[in-house]
Amino acid sequence: MKFKIGLIINPVAGMGGSVALKGSDEVIDKALALGATPKSNDRAYLAFSQIEQYRDNIEIITAPSLMGQSLCQALGFNHSCISFNTNAELNGELQSSDANHTLEAASLIKAAGVDCLVFVGGDGTARNIYSAVGDDFPVLGIPAGVKIHSGVYAITPTAAGKVLELMVTNQLVSVMERDVMDIDESLFRDGVVKAKRYGEMLVPAELRYMQAVKMGGKESDELVLADIAADVMRQVDDELVIMGSGSTTEFIMEEMGLDNTLLGVDIVQDQSLIASDVSANRILEIIVTQPSVKLVVTLIGGQGHVFGRGNQQLSPDVIRAVGRDNIIIVATKTKLQALEQRPLLVDTGDAQLDKELSGFVKVTTGYNDYVMVQMSNPD
Repeated sequence: MKFKIGLIINPVAGMGGSVALKGSDEVIDKALALGATPKSNDRAYLAFSQIEQYRDNIEIITAPSLMGQSLCQALGFNHSCISFNTNAELNGELQSSDANHTLEAASLIKAAGVDCLVFVGGDGTARNIYSAVGDDFPVLGIPAGVKIHSGVYAITPTAAGKVLELMVTNQLVSVMERDVMDIDESLFRDGVVKAKRYGEMLVPAELRYMQAVKMGGKESDELVLADIAADVMRQVDDELVIMGSGSTTEFIMEEMGLDNTLLGVDIVQDQSLIASDVSANRILEIIVTQPSVKLVVTLIGGQGHVFGRGNQQLSPDVIRAVGRDNIIIVATKTKLQALEQRPLLVDTGDAQLDKELSGFVKVTTGYNDYVMVQMSNPD
């Protein structure tokens, strides 16, 4: 008997990240105008290429065009497409896919009797899937969005492929409940994180590959953060510095007396603000003439992601231009301990770069105080 996989790809997921829009739910036309390119099908490809060798044992039920059919055709999977009942058929254009397509596709695919519904997107997509299939149907999320607070996603597309391989080869049968979370994008763009729990969905119980729900809140130990800020200022001197998103980097900016984009990327030099809330292309334009650039980033609490979650402005091109040795990772020891010895994670969308960034890295935890932590992209 063939393993039946349902597949839904949100073709516009994550497009707002690289152009500093902090989401994609309501700003697709603006993202396209700013030069954003679709990534979700590429990330789906990374996952499903892991199970190409099992094609004869797999049947995929998916949505037309860029919502799944195109990927199945590219990889040669046996597949069939659902037909939308109430909405216009997809025509291959990004703007022709919306949340209503996801909702209807999920309902129809569940009714078709698949063993697991795989979807590609961010928190908005997870909410749509939950609304359609409820809390008693197995799903697996492939991360492609800007906002990924939900625990229903694998930690990387490659990790999702590993989970699929375990399921297809009958090595993984148990499931667990994980939260579906989302935030208000309009508030998010104004620097306010207002997360809400919408429910739970069943996901494969494979903790090596499934991410935790993001932990919110600011660091409370101001003395420790002040020490971290002092050490960063000592390290960067008068160099140009790209400041990543997050509450820890926000504190550093406050110590410099500078305005900060909590959920964006800023650029400073000589403790002066050069540019605020910049896109990937703008970062490259600014740093290309600089002899030396530093990049200050922190990790997402509870998850451990350093790149690939909420900071897509730090694109592979930007990270390569900066160089691994010029990346300063900052975190309190409390934040690191909360990972319970799990590695830091990188998911840039560039497999070669993820490998180059992997290995032990120095994390600044105070003034002239650091720890060495493993960073990886699980494969």
